[in-house]
Amino acid sequence: MNNKKVLALLLSASMVASFATMASAEEFPLAETAEFTAMISYPPNTESDPNKRTIFKRLEEQTNVHVNWTAIQGDQWGDKITLNMSNLDTLTDLVFTAGFGNSDLIRYADQEIILPLEDYMVPEIMPNLCAVFDKVPQYKAMSTDEDGHIWAFPWIEQLGANETAIQLLDNMPYINVEWLNFLGLEMPTTVDEFETVLLAFKDNADKLQAEFSIDGSIIPMSFIMNDGGQDPMILTNGFGEGLGDPDTWKHLVVNNDKEVVYTATTEGFRKGLEWLHKLNEEGLIDPEAFTQEWSTYVSKGKSGRYGVCFSWDIANVVSITMDDVLAGSKWVPLPPLAADTTNVSPDTASFTSGYDRGRCVMTIKASEDFDDNAELVCRWVDQCYAPIQSPQNNWGTYGEDDDFDIFVMGENENGEPMLQHAPLGDASPVEVREAEAVGGPLAILDEYYGVYVTCPDDAQYRLDWIKDIFAPEVHNKYVIPNVFMSMDDVEEISNLEADLAKATNAAKSDFVMNGFGDDEWDALQDSLDAYGMEDYVAIFQKYVDAYYAD
Repeated sequence: MNNKKVLALLLSASMVASFATMASAEEFPLAETAEFTAMISYPPNTESDPNKRTIFKRLEEQTNVHVNWTAIQGDQWGDKITLNMSNLDTLTDLVFTAGFGNSDLIRYADQEIILPLEDYMVPEIMPNLCAVFDKVPQYKAMSTDEDGHIWAFPWIEQLGANETAIQLLDNMPYINVEWLNFLGLEMPTTVDEFETVLLAFKDNADKLQAEFSIDGSIIPMSFIMNDGGQDPMILTNGFGEGLGDPDTWKHLVVNNDKEVVYTATTEGFRKGLEWLHKLNEEGLIDPEAFTQEWSTYVSKGKSGRYGVCFSWDIANVVSITMDDVLAGSKWVPLPPLAADTTNVSPDTASFTSGYDRGRCVMTIKASEDFDDNAELVCRWVDQCYAPIQSPQNNWGTYGEDDDFDIFVMGENENGEPMLQHAPLGDASPVEVREAEAVGGPLAILDEYYGVYVTCPDDAQYRLDWIKDIFAPEVHNKYVIPNVFMSMDDVEEISNLEADLAKATNAAKSDFVMNGFGDDEWDALQDSLDAYGMEDYVAIFQKYVDAYYAD
């Protein structure tokens, strides 16, 4: 059947009228087993069959709904999801871990491959999600396009707020304090002091290897250039005189005059890259930092070879116990470095905390013209938004038949069930969670902590670090708001962004590795102009102006 005809049927009066029967839908668990189909990604080297994961086993017991999964390994998701979304033979009722951006949502909506969801988001069908939207209306507003449609089930994780939100910055720098102490060095606070520390790590490599029994050569500083949390550009935030200079993962900041700035055009960006090149020339940067994969980066970190590295969580990169992290005895965050000034630029839209608009979508396969599973799918998805369920989907669960559980089921002060985070010990948070968690649509609000779930230790210490170390140097008052842009703007951004990001990221790597002068810098600026940088900035400026209108 033609896709346009399918959508017309879905939006017809008879379809809308049928919602009157949904309030009386059978309660979970269903008397008879029901089924639907779904796609999901899973991390490499973890369980590939979703129905063997404890979380989904329990959901099936609670609902009597069996999900027939198409599971795709995470590193193959990008290619395969595009193919599967374009073929009715491979399309499923639900895409559980879609992670679609605005352009994806609008494209698939325009092609009538995904269904509008707003009519299903009513208390009779999705009481848990409706409760979240009632408590924090901005999330419903952020999920709604200019025509009033909601095209996806969101992922929401609140941990802190505004400049103290856990998502304030991704690429947190960490420094090896054991090496500092052994060499009698002070914690650096300026870029010059930091360079001196790295030189000391390099010059005393033999002593460090012997003292700490390190297998492999000493690497003063390593990172993965242009790779989110592993990128080193936070070190350069102090270069430049204005608040439009620091870099972010999207290369956009909003200065305190509410002006959107493309960071790669600023003097601070240039000076920061010149300084990083100097460090590279001095042999202080890992030669593989511009090309290495995550597994290589972690392998060297776990071998104890780094003096400085970058990631969301230090325990993901180096071998360290939770007790060591809390004691600050081995690795601690490197404070913001002063150059021309001292500044920390918030990652784009970080002030809205954790939010993914396109985490999960329902497709035309769930419509009455195909599997007729739309209401069932929405009711099942709503179980993922239950306050006791969302933390499990996000982090992991309890009662696993293996060596480690993320949670122990306990009680809160009122004697009600509460998920209590188990001590991580020397386990890597990301590896344990990948083995147990399922991701997908969920909501964890700040008010849940201490009622339904404890705050994870690794989140709490990160919150403390942000509050105590980084937030005091956040001088930008504004960020680009995470709003659902119009179709025209999303398409224009999508068209411009790829070329701009490619040119900027290539220049970052090349300039730090090989150095650059006026000619190379001017060539970058010419490329950005040719790729429509001014038009790109103007679109974001429009939304900043509207969002922060007096």
